[in-house]
Amino acid sequence: MKAKRWQDWVMLILGIWLLVAPFWMAGYASHGSVAAGNSYLFGVLVIGFAWAALATARRWEEWVEFAFGIWLVISPFVLGFWGSEHGAGINTFVVGILVLLDAISALQATAVALPPPPRGA
Repeated sequence: MKAKRWQDWVMLILGIWLLVAPFWMAGYASHGSVAAGNSYLFGVLVIGFAWAALATARRWEEWVEFAFGIWLVISPFVLGFWGSEHGAGINTFVVGILVLLDAISALQATAVALPPPPRGA
């Protein structure tokens, strides 16, 4: 395994937060609501990609996490739970911003740390 970056650990924690938030946060209407489902799905995805990045850093993984962050920021509005489950909407929005910032930081770190791809590959 290569050296672990702090950004990957932060991403892992954010994914865990997303996954467990519907179980204890009062802002979610139920464990089966749209907001909760979105949180479960993207919690698992963020955890998976953070775990993969901990194993071996790949630039494309950071871009996927960046896309997850964009979705998390807009999903309360797209899926319509910003008004009905406002606490869940705020949680998703804020975690999305944090995922975006962490992904940007990881992208900057990988641009410096990763060697260029071999020629002719």
